Parts: sequence; structure tokens; C-alpha cells
Amino acid sequence: MRPVPVLMYHHVNRHKDDMVTITPEVFEGQMEYLYRAGYKTLKIAELISYINGGMTLTQKAVVVTFDDGWLDNYMYAFSTLKKYNINATVFLITNRVENASLQNSELQTLNSKLTIPTHEESKLLIGRGESHKVVLNWKLIKEMSNSGMIEFYSHTKSHAECNSLPEKELMEELKESRGIIEKKLDSPCPYFCWPYGKYNGLALTAAKEVGYKAIFTTNHGVVEAGSDPFAINRIIVKDSVAWLKKRMVIYTSKTLSSLYLKIKKK
Repeated sequence: MRPVPVLMYHHVNRHKDDMVTITPEVFEGQMEYLYRAGYKTLKIAELISYINGGMTLTQKAVVVTFDDGWLDNYMYAFSTLKKYNINATVFLITNRVENASLQNSELQTLNSKLTIPTHEESKLLIGRGESHKVVLNWKLIKEMSNSGMIEFYSHTKSHAECNSLPEKELMEELKESRGIIEKKLDSPCPYFCWPYGKYNGLALTAAKEVGYKAIFTTNHGVVEAGSDPFAINRIIVKDSVAWLKKRMVIYTSKTLSSLYLKIKKK
């Protein structure tokens, strides 16, 4: 069977060449390509079923993921995902969402006049307690979830580096984030993504104890039937439609992806 690339996004906004950012025009071009080229965009449960041998893929498939839960995901990505019928998953940092939800959303108060800051400016705003200017709140998350296309799972409570936390703090990060997502969205939260891709044996054991059934990493690679569901590889997406087209041809071919990934490791 064909491998499945799991695409990793963060921001979608107009700050071209900013950190972890794709411009809206490029994002639309990438999603249009996936749609027109006939890719099946899997939900996470489908990906896990494929990994475990419960699902056979008869067409090219891909998974679209977003880390952190930035407000620009709603502003610039959501409409495009709906336009091209693309399923996607957002991994939430729940403390930020909670803080954003305590104040009126900038999106509601400023509407079309809202200016999305750069990645570094966004982090500074979060540090000043102004998450609502850059992070999704529960109202917007519920709207996206109710579309039936966007899923939300855990990215910890505070975006902590899970490879350096004492066990008690680690369990809090993993358990509390899962619990509030389940409470707010009234649906299970069995999937998780490591902040910064950092974890160790203790963190992995703790995540399993909390009840996560699959975990996403920042490790570069594709997913195949029989892959480890607790160490799911992803592909960091670049701000280029041409780049995505070329990589999708490679990453959905068992032979090409194997050769290419071996070369990249050298």
C-alpha cells in the first residue's frame, strides 16, 4: 500500500517568510492541488486504522495537521479547507485557549480590521496575557468542530517540553489538556502531539497511562501500515505549491519515499 504523508502546519497568514508560516494564497493552492489530484484527506481515526491494518487505502491519501491552535487557522485556513472539502486536525495548547476564551475575541471585536502579528510577536502577546489576539477560543473551535471536517486534540496544557518535566507536572500537562478538550467539545480526545517534538521514555509511558492511543512527532518521514502509532512521522510544509506537488508524488510512492528519505538522512 502507498505511504501516507502527514503534513504539519502552524500559521496561515500574510507574513511571508515568517517562521512556520504559509501564506493564504499558497495554502489555497496546496489544498486545491490535493483536491484536484484526488487525495483522500484522512481523519486521525482513519490513519490509525490504516496503521493497524483495519483500513485499506485504494487511493492516494494524506493527513493535514496544525500545531498550537493559532487564530489565523480560523481566519485564513478554515474557509479554504471547507471550500476543497479537506479534513484537518488541530492540536491545541489548552491554557492558551482558556485564556483566549476569557476575553472577547479580537476576531469578533475588530472583524475584518484584525491584523495578525508575526510568530514572535504572537508569542510576546501570549506572554503578556493577550492570547485572545492570536489564539483560537472555544467558540471558534466549536464552530470549526461542528463543520465535521476539523478535529481537535491535545498539544499539552502549556506547550511544555515533555522531555524535561518531573512526572507530576508531566501528568498534569497530558491529563488536564485531554480532559478539558473532552469536556468542551463533548467528544473523546485519544490523540496527542509533542510540543517541539520533544519527549523521552518517561513522557511516552505517561502519555500511554493517561490514555492516548496515538501520538504525533516532528520526526521527518511518512506513515505506513505497521508504523508505530505512538511515534507518527510528519512532513513540515514549505510555503510553496510547487514544493508540495513534488513532495506528494515522492511521499505517496513506497519506492520513491524510501529512497528519498534515506538520502535525506545522509
